[in-house]
Amino acid sequence: MYYGELKKCDIANGEGVRVSLFVSGCRNRCKDCFQPETWDFCFGKPFTEDTEREIFAELDKSYIAGLSLLGGDPFEPENQRALLPMLRRIREKYPQKTVWCYTGYRLEELMSAGSHPCCEATEEMLSCIDILFIAEEKDISLQFRGSRNQRIIDMAQTRKNEKIVLWSKLRR
Repeated sequence: MYYGELKKCDIANGEGVRVSLFVSGCRNRCKDCFQPETWDFCFGKPFTEDTEREIFAELDKSYIAGLSLLGGDPFEPENQRALLPMLRRIREKYPQKTVWCYTGYRLEELMSAGSHPCCEATEEMLSCIDILFIAEEKDISLQFRGSRNQRIIDMAQTRKNEKIVLWSKLRR
C-alpha cells in the first residue's frame, strides 16, 4: 500500500487532535474529489513498518484523540488488507482512542458479499472503526465532511442496534 500524506496533528478530519493517514488508491473517482491524485494506487510513498512506527509514536501522545483514515479510499480491498493488521494493534494498544474512516463506498456495499469493496478483511476492519464517513455531494461548509449527502455513521451503535445509526454529535 502507498500513502499520499501522514498528518500528525490534524484538527480537520475528526473530533479532537488526530493523526490522519491519506492512503492511495481509489476506484470510485468521485465527482469533485479534492484529491484526485490519490486515485493512483502508487501515489506518494510506500506504507512501511517505519510509517506505522510514526503513527504509533504520535498516538502515544496524550492529546491525540485517535486516527483518521482517508484517501484515496481505505476500503479498496488492497488497502483494507494492508490497514487491518495495524488497526488490530491500535485497538489493542489504544482502546480509548477513536478510529474515523472516510470512504466513497456505502456501508451496504461494504457489508454485501460479492460487491467490489467487500473482501475477507472488511467485516473486521469495520469492527475497528468508530465513525464511518460516506461521501458524494460536495459541500465544504459542513462539519467533518465535504459532501451534503455524506453520512457519518456511529459504528458502535450500528453494531449494537443492527441498523445504521448516524453519529449524534453532528452539527448541521
